[in-house]
Amino acid sequence: MIRVEIQEKRFGSVAVLGPIAFSIGEGETVALTGLSGVGKTTLLRLVAGIDCAFRGQIARPDRQAIVFQEPTLLPWRSTLDNLTLIHPSLSGTDAEEALGAVGLAGKGSLFPGQLSLGQQRRLSLARAFAGRPEFLIMDEPFASLDKDTSETMLTLTENLIAKHRPATLFVTHSMTEAERLADRILNLHAGPDGAVVD
Repeated sequence: MIRVEIQEKRFGSVAVLGPIAFSIGEGETVALTGLSGVGKTTLLRLVAGIDCAFRGQIARPDRQAIVFQEPTLLPWRSTLDNLTLIHPSLSGTDAEEALGAVGLAGKGSLFPGQLSLGQQRRLSLARAFAGRPEFLIMDEPFASLDKDTSETMLTLTENLIAKHRPATLFVTHSMTEAERLADRILNLHAGPDGAVVD
């Protein structure tokens, strides 16, 4: 179980996040929504352990994966290398299977620049799930995709989450995405002492 208890997050004299507390159960998917600039990505960075400068405590498993809005791939490495650099213990067969699971079978020798944006996002998903995470964090993983590609990515993500059952927290501006993927939706909104969730 992931437990989040944030008393306060500040940037200098500005309180960005106020008292926030929630938990995510094993296999549960929670969506985090809210207006642009309210602090969703800041909260995600705290939960992921990227930013530790806050008052409070967060309990999370060691085996976690993050899917950022941008694919964050190494352009000078092949598709297969981008996967196995993160997961060096993967066998060749397992790595090919991970690529096949996201529709990238036979593309292991291609470089990120030879892949479409949708294919790059698929590779990011493959990289996340290849480590069999107990906790999956996604930051607007379907942003800036056309309608058809977004639908493909949504279906793929649904299937991977259903298969691997990680606790999942994902940020989205789309209530359609939130309602489709999430078991529960949290809304982050501005409060007098920083943003809070309801």
